[in-house]
Amino acid sequence: MWLYDPDGRRYLDFYNNVPSLGHCNPEVNAAMTEQASRISANTRYLEPRLVDYAERLVGTFPQELNRVVFTCTGSESNDLALRIARLVSGCEGVIVTSHAYHGTSAATAMVSPNLGDAVKLSPAVRMVSLHGPAGVSEMQAAAFFEEQVRSAIADLNRRGTGVAALLFDSIFSSDGVWVDPPGFIAGGVNAVREVGGLVIADEVQPGFGRTGKNMWGFERHEVVPDLVTLGKPMGNGFPIGAVVGRKTAMDRFGAAARYSNTFGGNTVGIAAADAVLTILHRDRILEHAHVMGERLRVGLQQLATRHPGVRDVRNAGLFFGIDIGLDGMGAAGRRAMALEIVNLLRDDGVLISTTGANEDTLKVRPPLVCQAEHVDRFLEAIEHALRKAAAPV
Repeated sequence: MWLYDPDGRRYLDFYNNVPSLGHCNPEVNAAMTEQASRISANTRYLEPRLVDYAERLVGTFPQELNRVVFTCTGSESNDLALRIARLVSGCEGVIVTSHAYHGTSAATAMVSPNLGDAVKLSPAVRMVSLHGPAGVSEMQAAAFFEEQVRSAIADLNRRGTGVAALLFDSIFSSDGVWVDPPGFIAGGVNAVREVGGLVIADEVQPGFGRTGKNMWGFERHEVVPDLVTLGKPMGNGFPIGAVVGRKTAMDRFGAAARYSNTFGGNTVGIAAADAVLTILHRDRILEHAHVMGERLRVGLQQLATRHPGVRDVRNAGLFFGIDIGLDGMGAAGRRAMALEIVNLLRDDGVLISTTGANEDTLKVRPPLVCQAEHVDRFLEAIEHALRKAAAPV
């Protein structure tokens, strides 16, 4: 839970979702150390642990998703998933949300609007927005999303591009953490499948129990994707990723194309990932994340009644988006206030960040092993920061 700067000052990490089981988790570190002393870290030669882990990992998914290919990072996973979708569909078009982030390789940067104007999107990419203010009905949110997806499909087809995939982060992290209502994406998913496109769930951020009750973020929406991409927390910070998918898509790609990755599924990465999966199940981390998420949600909602600077609180498990701004503030003012809160928290020894189209949403995602005292410390610190940020100059 804690980081230390060169001067020895410690910081409570409520931002970094990569070491989801905590920094320097001793059990994960021990598994990596033991494996590193036994065999070289590449996949030129396979070993039983990789196969065992693959079977364990696939066992956490719906039965339709029963094939896996290992990579080193989430960017590689999304890159490969896009290749599979384009080969299987025979089309090029990709639909993403308007502020999505899916990686930094050439292919994934071109489907990542979040990277800004310096990175040009592919002409085969179409963006869709989310449903806007919190509190809209499930029917309204679902209709809004589906309508935009169908419009994007029509435009891609009109231009002869066709639809290869709908690629989405199931908690819409970079769009501002839009978690509700559950199921609002279903109509858009069906629309893409109607025209032969594949559905890719980017679980790099919401996966491995981050959303609390479910292992995978897409499960909240009661949809089963064609491909699922994994990364960041899979090895608690050690580089490892994967693409999990349906047999039909994966086998078709495997028969028609070649994919090799020297370090994808390397032995040390598999050892780390295997330890992570063991801890998640044995220590009932998903249930714990849900309980801690509820404690944090209730605390933030109570805080919002005392501080007008909190406009909305959204979460699933231990992934939170907190909208910031005072009545009458414009976009620039809200953005500045959110950044000030981030800096005030840092000065107080607590780390978070911002997200969303205007960067006026606080992004909070502590390690899944956080305890009540960590939640309470964060609530104390953010209340102090809100009070200072909202004070007249």
